[in-house]
Amino acid sequence: MTGTPDGPRGRPCPLCEASMERRHCKYVCPNHGVVYDCGDTFWI
Repeated sequence: MTGTPDGPRGRPCPLCEASMERRHCKYVCPNHGVVYDCGDTFWI
C-alpha cells in the first residue's frame, strides 16, 4: 500500500487495498464499485 489511508484519493478499499475515490458522499473502489456511503456509521 502506498500513501496514507486518508490521502488525496481517499481510504484504501477493505477488500483489495486500492485507493478509493470519494464521489457524491460515497467511497468508490475502482475494482469493486461503491464500497461505503457517507451515511454508513460502522467504519472509522
